[in-house]
Amino acid sequence: MSDWSIQSVTADTVDEVVAFVDRARRELFPMLAQAPLPDDLARFTETYLNGAGRFLVARDQGRLIGAIGYLPYDHRFAQLDYRHLRTVEVVRLFVLPEYRQQGMARALYQALRDQARQAHVQCLYLHTHPFLPGAIEFWQRQGFVIVDVEHDPLWRTTHMHALPEHG
Repeated sequence: MSDWSIQSVTADTVDEVVAFVDRARRELFPMLAQAPLPDDLARFTETYLNGAGRFLVARDQGRLIGAIGYLPYDHRFAQLDYRHLRTVEVVRLFVLPEYRQQGMARALYQALRDQARQAHVQCLYLHTHPFLPGAIEFWQRQGFVIVDVEHDPLWRTTHMHALPEHG
């Protein structure tokens, strides 16, 4: 097992982290290859370091090998109503292929969940897609339950949530 550690992103590592996450998302979602940088990444410092979001990375001897974050939930899915709960959206979980199946994703999520607990978050929301191998099952093992599956034939977006004290 590698000797990796989990830490918060610092201002001096923002460019490295954004490049890592952008590269990972473009590899995972080739259909986004020409898409502009998403707002949370383009405004990383304002979003995750100075705002209400949080972002963690995993490193192995200084090498960036994994990432995860959360943002305040923005209520963009009309079929989901979290307005009565302090809800965050878990985003940007990426682990380099050679570090998968070693418990890193679970450790990243648990560290992020602990930060959510400390911030008095009441609900953790995320969405994923069935074409991502093992994603739905992984999140279910972390205590997430499926609350909606969209019928779009390409994405079949699967919406899930968990309570931080149970996840």
